[in-house]
Amino acid sequence: MSIRRISSGGAFEPKVGYCRAVVAGDWIHVAGTVAAPDPDTGEPAVGAAAQCASALEIIQKALEEAGAGFSDVVRVTYMLPAADEFEQCWPALRAAFGDNPPAATMIECGLIDPKYRIEIEVTAYKPSS
Repeated sequence: MSIRRISSGGAFEPKVGYCRAVVAGDWIHVAGTVAAPDPDTGEPAVGAAAQCASALEIIQKALEEAGAGFSDVVRVTYMLPAADEFEQCWPALRAAFGDNPPAATMIECGLIDPKYRIEIEVTAYKPSS
């Protein structure tokens, strides 16, 4: 089985020692992903909904680089510091996964920095044949 690592160039990747995604055979494991920082301010967008959309864009790029898309995602974990903010994210999640919803878990927990309102981790399956 071949293993390929995909980097998004995020600031935490070299600091922590991980990559955005790992393609292991037919499986694609995308690391927990938070919103991208605004290039002018260095801060993420305000609010869970905007941060969710930003994180999904980063995840989509990683999946595409791996030769997959949201329709190939079989498992997703949502991590939020405040569970009551999750509903704000539902429209973006519905738009991303559409007719191919994955198995999902939502966890209320602390994130790496309080400015982040959601972190999303996905696993996708894309048969090579």
